[in-house]
Amino acid sequence: MDWNTRVAEWDDVAASPAFQRLADRVIAAAAPHADDTAIDLGAGTGLLTLRLAPLVAEVIAVDAAPAMVDHLRAECARRDLTGVSCRVADLRELKLPDASRTLAVSNYAYHHLDHDGKRIALQELQRVLAPGGRAVICDMMFSISLRPRDRRIVMEKLRLMARRGPAGIVRIMRNAGRVATGNWEHPERPEAWVDLLAEAGFVDITTYELGNESGMAVAVRPA
Repeated sequence: MDWNTRVAEWDDVAASPAFQRLADRVIAAAAPHADDTAIDLGAGTGLLTLRLAPLVAEVIAVDAAPAMVDHLRAECARRDLTGVSCRVADLRELKLPDASRTLAVSNYAYHHLDHDGKRIALQELQRVLAPGGRAVICDMMFSISLRPRDRRIVMEKLRLMARRGPAGIVRIMRNAGRVATGNWEHPERPEAWVDLLAEAGFVDITTYELGNESGMAVAVRPA
């Protein structure tokens, strides 16, 4: 998926009430301090960065899509947010010094990485966070399984798409093909996030279900 062509679309998604509520939950869980050096992982058009910037000493906003980064850089300039640095980077290779950030946040970025990709990205995040640094990650947190919550989420997604008529049916068929070939998104269940974060060396790991498909994981790099 080419996110460079979806800047306006994603800006609309970020402005939706549902994503604004998710952002509220992430910022509340992050409990930013005025002296925090933060990083927004998969920043997109700035849903979290623009909220964090007035609350912390510095934010580095990273995204893999140059068009997203350019858009966010221009928006920060328009708002005169001088404490924000916008960079193109892969979550698996942040190109930042060891132990240089005290707070990391993310919203709907990690499900674009498969399981091994998440493992590498979380190890990279653990490297970049300072001892005692906090990570707050919001994402799609379910799997395609027969577990009650997973089944409910999948069925609700199918119902919503089916209500769109023929276009929705086509999308269902297309997504089914992508799932079958391993080319769909890669959400993980909350329990898998606990394992991934623990494997990366994080402690004090907690996950929360946020409604619908969303979940949040909160963790700390050991001091």
